Amino acid sequence: MTSATTTGTDFAPGQEISLACPKITRTALALYAGASGDHNPVHIDIDACRAVGIDDVFAHGMLSMAYLGRLLTDHWSQDQVVSYEVRFSAITPVNSEPTCTGTVAKAEDGVADLDLTVTLPDGTVTLRGTAAVRLA
Repeated sequence: MTSATTTGTDFAPGQEISLACPKITRTALALYAGASGDHNPVHIDIDACRAVGIDDVFAHGMLSMAYLGRLLTDHWSQDQVVSYEVRFSAITPVNSEPTCTGTVAKAEDGVADLDLTVTLPDGTVTLRGTAAVRLA
């Protein structure tokens, strides 16, 4: 994973930070299922997916949320994250390579409000959210 480190207190509206996530492999999904305890078959069993009309397995929404959390903690310590919330908007297919982005919406009084997205290479946004972080 890569990210451009941006630190300091001089955040301005429109400034972006990003994180290129690793390819979402079947192995990654199985490992995440084990670590999270979320063994929902739609994330790990292609036969179970096909039985309900889904072509293939897809990533856990919370895995995308975890990557967004990493985007934040790559730039700020955990105690600087004031709030963090998301809304899932689309699935993340197996073998996709999502990108997490945080865009400064507002920065004042030592706090930056960020708009967050997880986006697939085809432009599909799979997750939208917001966060507030203390800059100092």
